[in-house]
Amino acid sequence: MNRISIGMALIAAALTGAAWSAELRTEHTYQLAPDETRPAATLDDADFLVGSWSGTAFGETFEAVWNAPSAGTMIGLFKLYGDDGIAFYEILLLSVEEGTLSLKVKHFNADFSAWEDKPDYVNFRLIKKDKDALHFGGLSFYKRGDDGIDGYIVMRRGEDFQEHHLKYERQ
Repeated sequence: MNRISIGMALIAAALTGAAWSAELRTEHTYQLAPDETRPAATLDDADFLVGSWSGTAFGETFEAVWNAPSAGTMIGLFKLYGDDGIAFYEILLLSVEEGTLSLKVKHFNADFSAWEDKPDYVNFRLIKKDKDALHFGGLSFYKRGDDGIDGYIVMRRGEDFQEHHLKYERQ
């Protein structure tokens, strides 16, 4: 999958999350049905994300950093790169909205031009939480001990959905 395809698929995954139910969508991700409510959550539920990480995704390497909560938010940075250079960057904002978590993401090309229009972003809304996992619409994070996280994102390709693994290792 080329870098533009990855980016468009990430946006499509986020935009299709609105009608999902708290049942398995893929092997590791969930959906929220119209009659279900989002779970109550705080930034404390996301404390396992805090730190500096590296890993692999989409056949390339990534680096990610999550800051500890301050002023009611957590900020994250993500960079995907490979032998051909930078694939894309992300700036991530995790906050509590309506008593639960929302993860807002802005994507940028290698030249730092934005994918989304200036006021726009992709919003992954929390739909399920477990003791060591957070499940947003189309995106799940599973704590793997103290030094690892398994992330899974669902991307749409035409009418098909495919789950991709992001393997995080603490640095």
